[in-house]
Amino acid sequence: MAALISVLIAITLSLLITRIATEALALTGLSRTSARFQARSAFTGTGFATAESEAIVQHPLRRRIIMWLMFLGNAGFITVISSLVLTFVSTSSPGDGLSRLFYLLIGIGVLWVLATNRAFNRILTRLVRKALRRWTDLDLQDYARLLHFKDKYQVTKIEVEEDNWLANKKLKELRLTDEGIAVLGIERRDRIYIGAPYGNTYIYPGDVLIVYGRKTALVELDVRPEGIEGEQAHQKAVVIQQKIQQQQHSYHNQGANR
Repeated sequence: MAALISVLIAITLSLLITRIATEALALTGLSRTSARFQARSAFTGTGFATAESEAIVQHPLRRRIIMWLMFLGNAGFITVISSLVLTFVSTSSPGDGLSRLFYLLIGIGVLWVLATNRAFNRILTRLVRKALRRWTDLDLQDYARLLHFKDKYQVTKIEVEEDNWLANKKLKELRLTDEGIAVLGIERRDRIYIGAPYGNTYIYPGDVLIVYGRKTALVELDVRPEGIEGEQAHQKAVVIQQKIQQQQHSYHNQGANR
């Protein structure tokens, strides 16, 4: 039974490691879709597409993340295989083997439900990003170095999911400028790119928004849920932006009076 528990623990850690790596790669400027693909590819050793691999090898932080994923992926694969062998080799009877197989399938099923549950994933994403921002410096973006952004402003990508607050609305309905966020472009699923979108541009699930704003505001927007909770988060973000604008106006007046 100890070997069976080891298998489930190894699978759980594998899922957690790829989730952490996904968010870490996203903090370096990749969209979550690309970051998720890269993390799973590196961890499982299945390789990358050529264009995707170039985005990794040219960025030192991303290379470091991928190298650790490859190392942990190999170690995890060996652990799972050896634990599986011990699980079924050490059985005393065919009935014992079937019961262990049953418990293994139940455990994997529970992990699958958790891994695909949107509410659980949203909470986990927030916790992982909070931990990464607190204990690492992975939020250094290529864009910041290229465009010399200051005061925690950045350009990044946000993938619009089905249950995201951004989905199924016109750009003008979102009033993102009230939050201090500008949408610079939209990448559609069919590879069509909309540069400098206007107010009547519709936001669909699967779109990738290229946005500019404060880092903390963009991170919150990326995981903002639909419905009342999302609207409350929007109103809170507007209030924060108004306070920032008041402070900036006050500093401007002080400088003008000197």
